[in-house]
Amino acid sequence: MKIPVTLNGTKTILDAHADESLMKVLHKNGCISVKSGCSSGFCGSCTILLDDHPAASCKIPAGIVRNSDIVTLDYFTKTEEYSIIMAGFQKAGIKLCGYCTAGKVFSAYQILKSPKMPKREEIADYVKALSPCCTDLETLVNGILYSVQIFNKRQMRG
Repeated sequence: MKIPVTLNGTKTILDAHADESLMKVLHKNGCISVKSGCSSGFCGSCTILLDDHPAASCKIPAGIVRNSDIVTLDYFTKTEEYSIIMAGFQKAGIKLCGYCTAGKVFSAYQILKSPKMPKREEIADYVKALSPCCTDLETLVNGILYSVQIFNKRQMRG
């Protein structure tokens, strides 16, 4: 089946079976940041932005993404938001392992986009299911809060 999408800013056609996982299709199309992990949608290793919302690509059948906008970590690393998130993570002392990076970064991005300042408890609840392989929950929450602070300071100057 031919599936038209915008992948990392470029209109393209994905060739896949309708029930094939989007994770596998993206990986076959050279998106190396989309990793296979738990295959249950919790670890974060296969997370992408699907129409600007974090999604576990291992749980999404390729057939339902027709005309969607898909962004992988490969592409997102070139954005200002990524730089802000990484600055917040660095301030918190987070050293990402590479396995679960997409889940943590895209979760932080979703929180960064929120029009209101998130509470610590809300952030913790949002990210608690992500893989704890390279950082603990408290440190991750701190990194996201630092990212929000950096983002808000840049918004005020702009």
